[in-house]
Order: sequence, then C-alpha cells, then structure tokens
Amino acid sequence: MKKSFSSLARVLTVGGAMSFSLAAVAGSIVVGQVAPLSGLEGNQGRAYSTGIELALNRVNAAGGVNGHTFSLARKDDGGRPADTLAATRLLLDEKKPLVLAGYFGDRNVADLVGSGLLQKEKIALVGYRINEIRNEEPLVYNVRASLRDELGKLVEHMGTVGMSRLGLFYQEGAGAAPLMAALEEAAKAKGIKLTVKGSYQPGTAKVTKEVIDAFVTAAPQAIIMVSTGSAAAAFIERYRMDGGAAKLFAHSGTDIEQISKRLGDEQMKGVAITQVTPNPYKVSSGLVKEFNDTVAKAPKLEVPVSYAMMEGYIAGAVIVEAARRMGAKVSREGFVAGLDSIGSLDLGGYKVGYKPGMRSGSKFVELTIITATGSIRQ
Repeated sequence: MKKSFSSLARVLTVGGAMSFSLAAVAGSIVVGQVAPLSGLEGNQGRAYSTGIELALNRVNAAGGVNGHTFSLARKDDGGRPADTLAATRLLLDEKKPLVLAGYFGDRNVADLVGSGLLQKEKIALVGYRINEIRNEEPLVYNVRASLRDELGKLVEHMGTVGMSRLGLFYQEGAGAAPLMAALEEAAKAKGIKLTVKGSYQPGTAKVTKEVIDAFVTAAPQAIIMVSTGSAAAAFIERYRMDGGAAKLFAHSGTDIEQISKRLGDEQMKGVAITQVTPNPYKVSSGLVKEFNDTVAKAPKLEVPVSYAMMEGYIAGAVIVEAARRMGAKVSREGFVAGLDSIGSLDLGGYKVGYKPGMRSGSKFVELTIITATGSIRQ
C-alpha cells in the first residue's frame, strides 16, 4: 500500500502549559515549513520537505544533537501567496518551531519578509526557492547559490560557445526588473545582447500566442527561462511546435519531473538546466553518498529522488549544524547565532557559509543537459 506523504512528516507534540518557552522543550526541536505540498509546484514542495526530513531523521537515528531530536511540522499553502503568511502564523502558534525552512515562491517569500513576522518572532528562515533576485535580508538564509550566480554561469557558457543574441522568458512581478537588469549586466560583459523578452502571470502556466510569436520572430540563439516547471513546459511545447530553434536554458527552480510528464523526450532533448546542488543520481561526493545511503534506509518515499530533495537535505543538514553550535539551551536567538557562526561548512564536497551581507550560502552552480532519453548528463 502506498504510504501517504503526511505519514512521513510526523510532528512531535509539544505539551503545553499556559506559557511557552523554547528553551523548556525537552528533547524536541521543531522545524516549520509552509510550502506548496499541492498545486502546480506540489511535487517540488514535497520533495524539498522529504529532503529536510531525511536529514533530520538521520541525525535522530544517531541520537540527536546536544540531547535534542528534530521533527518537521508542515502546512500546505498550495503555492498561493495569500495563504503563506496566514499558514505561517498558525504554524508558529500551534507548533512553536525553532526555525522555518523550505518556503517557495516570489510573492510568498516577499510577503513573509515584508510582514516583519520573522523579526517579531526572532525566527530564521533557512532554505527557500524563488524565481527572482532579492536583496539580502536579516534572518533569511539560503543554502544555495543565488539566481544572479546562475545567470552568470549561463551567460559565461553562451559566450564560450559564441552566442550573441539572447531571449528571456520570465514571470511577471516585482522581481522582473531586477532580473532583467542583472541579466543585461552579465550579458553585456560577454558581448551578448538581450534581443527579446516574454512573460507569464504568476500562479499560472499560461503562455500566450503573442509571447511565442515574439520569440520565433526575433530568432535568438538562446533563451533563458526563469520560470516554474509548469510554465517552462508550456513554453517549450508551444515554442518548438511553432518552429522555434533556439537553445533553451532553464534555471534550477525548473522541475524536471514536471516537464517530463508533459513533454516527450524529443521536445526535452538538449534543454540545459543550471543546478545549485550536486547531482543526486550520481555518487560523486561524500554528501551525495550520505544522501543516497539515507534514502536507501528510509521508508518508501512518495516522491522520487530529485535535485529539490537534495536541496532540502542540505537545508536540513545546515539546520542541524546551527542547532549543534547553539548548544544545549534552545532559543531562536541562539539558533541565529549558530547560523551566523557558520563561516565555511563542508558537508562533503558542498560548502555552505554565511557572513554579514551574504546569506545565499553557496556559490555552487553547474550546467546539466537533458539527453534524448530524458535523463540528465553533466
């Protein structure tokens, strides 16, 4: 019988008196996640969540850290920004997490940060996925390279192979202008010109005929897609059907599994995707071996192994390390101090580190290509 995913995310119950102190929770550190566990990005959200829990359960099985074990408490926002903040408030009230992790979405994260809730609660967010370039913020930590780093890697590759005309497919919203500015800056440095742009509305995967026509007419040599997996799949399908022949590049937030469900192998062939974690399918480092060993010992997973799961695993490992540095006394302030003390943490071939004004955590970016059979090669 297929095990429901919710059964993989059991939450340790916090017994309650009239008042609550994180430092008084004997033996339990709760990690809170609000993410799209259903909807267009549900596959990615559940995979990230599974990765976090794999890391936490691995440490629990070894006896925990400083006398404490870990649990994951989750709420589903369905990818809807309007639900993210409300669900976070409810989660904070019900489960009293030490840290938040694994959030998704441009507006979702922006609304959370803009609300001031993190500062009010003195709680950190560790690990999130967005499709825009954001300023570094207090209490907001990521475990991956920034989108700016990904764009730099893509433009560097295009310059190396002699491409000079570039297109951009992106999501409308407040992050569009910084995205275009960063891409144009990186492209200009390599002698590449952004010749055509087209967008889609957030929360949808609708790609209009006008957008496709603009790209086909402009005939760029390459197109960068900074979008969700569902929107990228819709774009690739329509663009290829209308004769578009540009090389297609997607950023790491694109869900390869979601694309493969909609597109045939021939349509996916040659699509290149930046990745900000090591390949989870190829044991090339100590981190990947540890991840695969942990997966092998876990109960059957509802979602397949993926880059999103690997990223969640890294987020979980960083959370555990910050808790270790926090010491035996549990507090949100102590946890943040633990995070800030991580100058360079080697997780086994993948380094994470933070310093004032730098919260992206990593600079790791590599380019992967989808083969004719729909698999990934470096």
